[in-house]
Amino acid sequence: MKKDIILSGVGGQGILSIATVIGQAALRDGLYMKQAEVHGMSQRGGDVQSNLRISDQPVASDLIPSGQCDLIISLEPMEGLRYLPYLSKDGWLVTNETPFINIPNYPAETDIMAEINKLPKKVILNVDKIARETGAARVANIVLLGATTPFLGIDYTKIQDSIRDIFARKGEAIVEMNLKALDAGRRHSADSLTPTLSKGEGG
Repeated sequence: MKKDIILSGVGGQGILSIATVIGQAALRDGLYMKQAEVHGMSQRGGDVQSNLRISDQPVASDLIPSGQCDLIISLEPMEGLRYLPYLSKDGWLVTNETPFINIPNYPAETDIMAEINKLPKKVILNVDKIARETGAARVANIVLLGATTPFLGIDYTKIQDSIRDIFARKGEAIVEMNLKALDAGRRHSADSLTPTLSKGEGG
């Protein structure tokens, strides 16, 4: 088992929280894990990217070679496109569809989505809308994490346990809110994958 993951977004969206939950869940599941330091501007509004490598064998390097990424997790659609050269031919993009317009020459949203829709293997969701429906807009990143769970190769209960550990100090209500967001993202991903899997194209 090996999963090479690129996480991308902009500062303030919660990319680091996603990486922390996945990394801790992988260790709980008895897997090896290496994470590259976060690149980019971590303050709110700057682009952020990190490599996360998970395997049942020791991981030599924390950097993912071009064309070998199994999964891009993106909280911002243009940032997801930025790292497509790293995606393998069988890799998946799981992305938020809502742009974070932080530059004056930000491309047209229709152009970005047209490029994303060219990919044969993708899950696109409005994490902000789903998060609001669960009761808290601030858990949008955990909604996206939930949507990635079919592709991580990590026991789902370990991901839930990781969330319980990480958010425990904030109280049981916050833990339950994040678990609800995780489940909402997971269900959305499963629903969107059903037509693909029925054609025998699932990852």
